[in-house]
Amino acid sequence: MRELYLGLMSGTSLDGVDAVLMELSDGTTPHPLGHRFLPFPEALRAELMALNDSGGHDELQRAALAANGVARCYATLSLTLLEQLAIRPAQVRAIGAHGQTVRHRPGAFDGTGFSLQLLNAPLLAELTGIGVVHDLRSRDLAAGGQGAPLVPAFHRAMLGRPDANIAVLNVGGISNLSLLRADGDTRGFDCGPGNCLMDLWASRHLGQPYDADGRWAAQGQVLPKLLQSFLSEPYFQQAPPRSTGRDLFNAAWLDRHQADHAADAHPVDVQATLLALSAHCVADSLRRWGQGNYEELLVCGGGSLNGRLMQELQAQLPVSRVMSTDSRGIPAMQMEAAAFAWLAMRWLHQLPGNLPAVTGARGHRVLGSFSPA
Repeated sequence: MRELYLGLMSGTSLDGVDAVLMELSDGTTPHPLGHRFLPFPEALRAELMALNDSGGHDELQRAALAANGVARCYATLSLTLLEQLAIRPAQVRAIGAHGQTVRHRPGAFDGTGFSLQLLNAPLLAELTGIGVVHDLRSRDLAAGGQGAPLVPAFHRAMLGRPDANIAVLNVGGISNLSLLRADGDTRGFDCGPGNCLMDLWASRHLGQPYDADGRWAAQGQVLPKLLQSFLSEPYFQQAPPRSTGRDLFNAAWLDRHQADHAADAHPVDVQATLLALSAHCVADSLRRWGQGNYEELLVCGGGSLNGRLMQELQAQLPVSRVMSTDSRGIPAMQMEAAAFAWLAMRWLHQLPGNLPAVTGARGHRVLGSFSPA
């Protein structure tokens, strides 16, 4: 039976929201019908960025109001996309909405930890007239998992092949891998920084939100001692299951390493080194925990648009063909939002959304909570 679901994703890059309308039918491959992107208003983006750090006044009030702001952005984008596609809200079974992650500390403090995504889901349901599946990480955390990554199961449904080992790399603020073995085994984990540190450095030194196509990084030289300092981070030696975020890879982390090892370095060389770091942590992760070679590395997320990063990935992984997921029929900038539409479908049908081999949870769980229209 044909069902329509809307997926909404705002990731660690904090640039805005992607919306994808998906047609999900029994026994058929999920099919995207349309996509739109909406940048966050600058004031909301700045507040969400600030809430990634501990401290500050009235954090609880500010977080609650930011959650309202996220819901309003989500609603505006959802209704605009549906109008573009001539789809009425009543035709959509549910919205799968990730919310904006501001803290991700699985297993920390009390053995369970938490992962906090800001979103007023009832407000989103009120504004759109569509039921909302949200809070998609908490149940996996409660079952002893990392709560992330959640997309490998969707990658398996969309891109898995019985005749080839395929790796899918999402490069947002953080990079994560899905390992789709030909025998059906599916694994996944966060590699480390994707765009977040490169974007931070470009904003600081270029006054731009990102280094377009990696052209600035391509003009620099990798600084070996600085790269080794970055790679001394214990996270890179941690075996899966593992996940990370801006709690670790942030401005303070970058400044600590940069000040100790390259205080007088030219900024363009630091950018080249950050790009090398992003590529290295992917390639090293694939070699360490990939359990063999992969014929293809399919890249999605904003990092797929960074030509210099794609070249570096290919250089570090010569046995794999590195290409965008566009080449396999799933536009790179739609993949994550589409995954959350799929997770909403899983909730409505009371099917598990996690993979214990990926997150480390004690078993399969139905993920999310529901705010009805």
